[in-house]
Amino acid sequence: MITCALTGAGDTVGRSEHVPVTPEQIAESGIAAARAGATIVHVHVRDPETGAGSRDVALYREVVERIRAADVDVIINTTAGMGGDLVLDPHDPTTFLEGTDLVSGVDRLPHVEELLPDICTLDCGSLNFGEGSLVYVSTPDMLREGAKKIQQLGVRVEMEIFDTGHLWFANALVEEGLVDAPAMYQLCMGIPYGAPSEPALLATMVNQLPDGAVWASFALGAMQMPWVAQSVLLGGHVRVGLEDNLYLSRGVKATNAQLVERARTIVESMGAHVATPDEGREILALRPR
Repeated sequence: MITCALTGAGDTVGRSEHVPVTPEQIAESGIAAARAGATIVHVHVRDPETGAGSRDVALYREVVERIRAADVDVIINTTAGMGGDLVLDPHDPTTFLEGTDLVSGVDRLPHVEELLPDICTLDCGSLNFGEGSLVYVSTPDMLREGAKKIQQLGVRVEMEIFDTGHLWFANALVEEGLVDAPAMYQLCMGIPYGAPSEPALLATMVNQLPDGAVWASFALGAMQMPWVAQSVLLGGHVRVGLEDNLYLSRGVKATNAQLVERARTIVESMGAHVATPDEGREILALRPR
């Protein structure tokens, strides 16, 4: 399966004219990615005025409805990671600075409850997110509460793993019965300061997955396409898209569809088969469209 992560929430809008911002742009980019061969599209939304990441249910509704109404089939995966940003004053860490958007695990899910996408994400741990004083907050209590709610909604959860401890906790969720089979993991490599983009580390993490798990991995920036090959070599699925990388090659800005086309070429050149959305639904035991 090829997942295309369409836009993310990072500060990338000013760095590439191809990063979609409005619901119409995000949906059209997802539809183009599906036509290029994406099995799954991973959806964030942005404030149309500022380009900043958003939790606005109305924006998600428009994107999802546009994709569902299109003349192409694709599995829809919405993020449920927004609402975990905590920006601390390093000299007074009891003071939260501008950019903080912190809500409970369940309060990150209203769009999932309304729209019932095929898949939604669960970021399986807290993380020092890059330089500065931004901490992504996702505690065990929040995660168990969120996982239980997603399970009750009948939505497949994709557990996003940014470091080895996150994998440890995700496995605990599976063991506790809070994640339905087949357990779905996304191994996210190269995000400062989580798991680095090291092939040996990816292999180690894959070896820690439970029997029957469905997994994919990705890496940021210039490592995006090499990581497609790394994932396939280890028996996993792949993710590309403008959330994680803006370039097709050095100095050449990409569209989502072009990144999917490049990933498909790599997968097929390695003798593997790109799953159709219906094949993806079978792999993930999703309900038919």
